[in-house]
Amino acid sequence: MYLSRFLSLHALWVTVSSVMQHYPSVWGHYDVCKTQIYTEEGKVWDYMACQPEARDMIKYVKVTLDPPDITCGDPPETFCAMGNPYMCNNECDASTQELAHPPELMFDLEGRHPSTFWQSTTWKDYPKPLHVNITLSWNKTIELTDNIVITFESGRPDQMILEKSLDYGRTWQPYQYYATDCLDAFHMDPKSVRDLSQHTVLEIICTEEYSTGYMTNSKIIHFEIKDRFAFFAGPRLHNMASLYGQLDTTKKLRDFFTITDLRIRLLRPATGEIYVDEQHLARYFYAISDIRVYGRCKCNLHATGCKEENKRLLCECEHNTTGPDCGKCKKNYQGRPWSPGSYLPIPKGTANICIPSISSIGTNVCDNELLHCQNGGTCINNVRCQCPPAYTGILCEKLKCERDPAGCSQNSGQGATSQAPLLLLTALLGAAGLCIR
Repeated sequence: MYLSRFLSLHALWVTVSSVMQHYPSVWGHYDVCKTQIYTEEGKVWDYMACQPEARDMIKYVKVTLDPPDITCGDPPETFCAMGNPYMCNNECDASTQELAHPPELMFDLEGRHPSTFWQSTTWKDYPKPLHVNITLSWNKTIELTDNIVITFESGRPDQMILEKSLDYGRTWQPYQYYATDCLDAFHMDPKSVRDLSQHTVLEIICTEEYSTGYMTNSKIIHFEIKDRFAFFAGPRLHNMASLYGQLDTTKKLRDFFTITDLRIRLLRPATGEIYVDEQHLARYFYAISDIRVYGRCKCNLHATGCKEENKRLLCECEHNTTGPDCGKCKKNYQGRPWSPGSYLPIPKGTANICIPSISSIGTNVCDNELLHCQNGGTCINNVRCQCPPAYTGILCEKLKCERDPAGCSQNSGQGATSQAPLLLLTALLGAAGLCIR
């Protein structure tokens, strides 16, 4: 008796521990896709929504510049010092490592320190505009989780547009406009994210907050992701359940924080004044020492891992899904239309796993996970169920005496017709990863 009680308590503790270890105190991690739990039917898989951890996405970026020859140093040229725009004896020379400023210095580890930076040519062709497009591509759908931060080693530009693409650079939409004078540059009234609300969080604004010139403590430009999250999750992002609920039910909101590419359009360098000093054009150029983009691979809540393969990020899909974003069901698992996972209900969401196709059951009859042999049947090599003497059918879901009702005993006959549909339904739902209680 005591041993039986102990075993029951131990089984309950294992079940509770297994569940608790996957639900961290800070809600919203979604760090597992499935776990085994104990039920009255035995050990089964419990599926849940899951996603990769956020990471520094700059590690996987490809950068292109337009025009391609806009980087300084070929031919060598002199430019003015950062702190003193009238000390113009600094040199950029692409053929000398110490004097070169190639694009990869926007992202190198030393880029956290302002000793390395990319730099454009100077505005020597004024009054022709000095336009530069910097395109960051991942060849993968990314969900942003933190602010985009661009650190300029030169003055911050007088005019700039941050753009995003959701289709690998085929089309672009503005994310935010930056200018010293929004009305003059873009015919927009200046705003900050603090002027927005839950209802206007998707509004594209022009801000003057990040467009001052040569001030040494004003080199950073932000695109505020967290401030927008805060409209739903609170100032310190404590209520992530509310945010995830909104992302789950509002596609436009989720798409707003989703990208495949970013484009930084530099339209006018920092002048620090209304008029351009044509006698000192070497004062005007763009220089960027660091770009930070934090996010996670978009896997439609069907994966916790994202790996780099052949210089491309790919989700490590679970829930019987496949594709770069886990965006479709695997072969033989198309028993219902593919669907993304859901953050709801709290705390583990809904996995929306792909279930076996009806046509695949003949070749993969049972697997002890999704397709259980019923009524005590045993799965043999995944190709057939070995049924107890009284049962038959693909999944042992039928009583043998159903074929010959006259051969059924009174007891076995009772409920045969009533249990058979239930058993068949149980088999089908078992294939769908569900259970009847």
